[in-house]
Amino acid sequence: MLSNLRKFVVSHKKTPILHVNNMCCSKMRASLQRLKSHVPLGRNYSSLPGLIGNDIKSLHSVINPPIAKIRNIGIMAHIDAGKTTTTERILYYSGYTRSLGDVDDGDTVTDFMAQERERGITIQSAAVTFDWKGYRVNLIDTPGHVDFTLEVERCLRVLDGAVAVFDASAGVEAQTLTVWRQADKHKIPRICFLNKMDKTGASFKYAVESIREKLKAKPLLLQLPLGEGKAFKGVVDVVNKEKLLWNPNSDDGKDFVRNPLLEMSDPELLKETTEARNALIEQVADLDDEFADLVLGEFSENFDLLPAEKLQTAIRRVTLAQTAVPVLCGSALKNKGVQPLLDAVTVYLPSPEERNYEFLPWYKGDLCALAFKVLHDKQRGPLVFMRIYSGMIKPQLAIYNINGNCTERISRLLLPFADQHIEIPSLTAGNIALTVGLKHTATGDTIASSKSSALAAARRAETEGGKKHRRNNEAERLLLAGVEIPEPVFFCTIEPPSVAKQSDLDYALKCLQREDPSLKVKLDADSGQTVLCGMGELHIEIIHDRIKREYGLETYLGPLQVAYRETILNAVCATDTLDRTLGDKRHLVTVELEVKPVETASVMPVIEYAGSVSEDLPTASQEAIENGIHSACLQGPLLGSPVQDVAVAVHSLIIHPGTSTTMISACVSRCIQKALKAADKQVLEPLMKLEVTVTRDYLSLVLADLAQRRGTIQEIQTRQENKIITGFVPLAEIMGYSTVLRTLTSGSATFALELSNYEAMNPQDQTVLLGRRSGLTQVL
Repeated sequence: MLSNLRKFVVSHKKTPILHVNNMCCSKMRASLQRLKSHVPLGRNYSSLPGLIGNDIKSLHSVINPPIAKIRNIGIMAHIDAGKTTTTERILYYSGYTRSLGDVDDGDTVTDFMAQERERGITIQSAAVTFDWKGYRVNLIDTPGHVDFTLEVERCLRVLDGAVAVFDASAGVEAQTLTVWRQADKHKIPRICFLNKMDKTGASFKYAVESIREKLKAKPLLLQLPLGEGKAFKGVVDVVNKEKLLWNPNSDDGKDFVRNPLLEMSDPELLKETTEARNALIEQVADLDDEFADLVLGEFSENFDLLPAEKLQTAIRRVTLAQTAVPVLCGSALKNKGVQPLLDAVTVYLPSPEERNYEFLPWYKGDLCALAFKVLHDKQRGPLVFMRIYSGMIKPQLAIYNINGNCTERISRLLLPFADQHIEIPSLTAGNIALTVGLKHTATGDTIASSKSSALAAARRAETEGGKKHRRNNEAERLLLAGVEIPEPVFFCTIEPPSVAKQSDLDYALKCLQREDPSLKVKLDADSGQTVLCGMGELHIEIIHDRIKREYGLETYLGPLQVAYRETILNAVCATDTLDRTLGDKRHLVTVELEVKPVETASVMPVIEYAGSVSEDLPTASQEAIENGIHSACLQGPLLGSPVQDVAVAVHSLIIHPGTSTTMISACVSRCIQKALKAADKQVLEPLMKLEVTVTRDYLSLVLADLAQRRGTIQEIQTRQENKIITGFVPLAEIMGYSTVLRTLTSGSATFALELSNYEAMNPQDQTVLLGRRSGLTQVL
């Protein structure tokens, strides 16, 4: 039976997953049950446990390694810089796939969604686990498109290190800046990989300069390229003064030679490398005092005598301190430079124990984990990705969700490998796990072993942290920082094919919202329609497509609408009284308040109380007032959009004894709306930061088109043969821009968008918008 299974795995390495699942007969299922192991079918990523052969490794080989041998890393970059291709090569060279997948062919491991394979882009982050030279690596391939920024954010939250991939011909691009800022926020050490060194126009020097200038980082050149563009054939290891050449006749890039640079064979290259190494030593010595003492002491006369191990140790220290970033280069598509990149991940990026998490001592070794991603599987139900910070997770373990204040049981524990998973008996601290059976856990939830364990940790936090960690609720001290979910900028109505299918649509949207917190669904109070809110055109298009494919629903989308906001331009005072008698109880509230604009941007209203009001105000009444203010600011008087950049000052409040808090909220809300209607009002529209890469021939056409779209050009830079236009354009004017840009430039230009801020519309545009919304035709 085992030999038959081996033949089956070998002979079906590119059988589509769905086809294999359908062809599995009952005899095969029975065989798998007897083996009590998971056979990954479809594109075979791993062999059966115990069947190590055919040069494919088993994921069971490194389930619980020492924590010092674990690396949790992410691959992050601008769209189309080569993240997924780099990940594909990493899995192949580490021995976990039999063939090299290609994004264009739609057979990569981490881009397993149908939409990803059709479009050639990464939409959702995918986790894979593998080992490299005795190290266990948990790797997450993240999206590069701006619509899926939250995917990057929630994955970076749980990683210890990252590999930033750059297109060597483009250097730092728009989305590179975004993901770099996200990594800065979470204080994640990074390695830079200058990919596509074989591409026409690739420039190692230009890419390094853009890292230094645009990212304000200090690049440490650990490698130099041997040739650029079509002449690229290998790299020089600056630390060890070695030349790495890949066999030009090898199809998969596994064969390469590492030779020391010699005076006789490579005099010019040796001289250049020696200068680069000396510059590297001086750079590291400036950043690390311990290394500076070593260099100035023993090796001040001759840097060549400095051992490579000492230099690597110092580079690791400055990388972990985030004072500099190591830079490597290669071409993932041409299979060059990936193995040294893997070596650098194990040498320079931190293990989980080298990251400083202040909450770990509070748990004293008990379970502490963060749920950072949820997927829905048709067979298994919700799959929850967890980063384990301390303790251990096992199947059938009862866990306590601090955010949800509930206890759940883990039915199964899996090791993630894209869309294929291996069942395992346990997983220890420092790892990333995939759990089955958690019905209520959502993205950002903190997990502990029990409620008593969580409370004990809260008491330790209060004792050890003192006032620094004091908050109103004991459990709040333990909540690990979740993710900041950005506000959606697009919305549209979505309708099922029939009223009978409404419940199915509601279920699909509920599942998709749990997977993707940036997707918002709300019910329009006036029309009763379901409204879908997302981060961009592509985001909503993907959600629509997933509902059709995964849930079998042919839904109808209304036209895309821009999420405007409103504010006021002057201060207005208002008074309102609510007097109701319900049964034998009288509810009487009188409120006097002032609504005024604030200079600093604030999505939530700033609430102030007069001294006479705040003195004897009960907590329940205060909560009722604030609920009334917040609910009133959800719908402005012009478009019904949320109101921002306002402050509310409560000057007077009279409450009759026995008045319910609901009546207080209703009175305050009505008073706020009265004040907003009386004020001078202003519509705020989302402004997008736009970066267009275009050849000189089409520059004037693109600029003329942007001028018609109310665009503001900030600067025009030159990059190789291209022009880079940076500017700001209102979101309402940029819908469908990709099609127009392709038409204008014969498909040669590319662009990247990012939400910048909300800005006031000019009076003329605002009048046109309000007229359009009210159904009136404007004559200009």
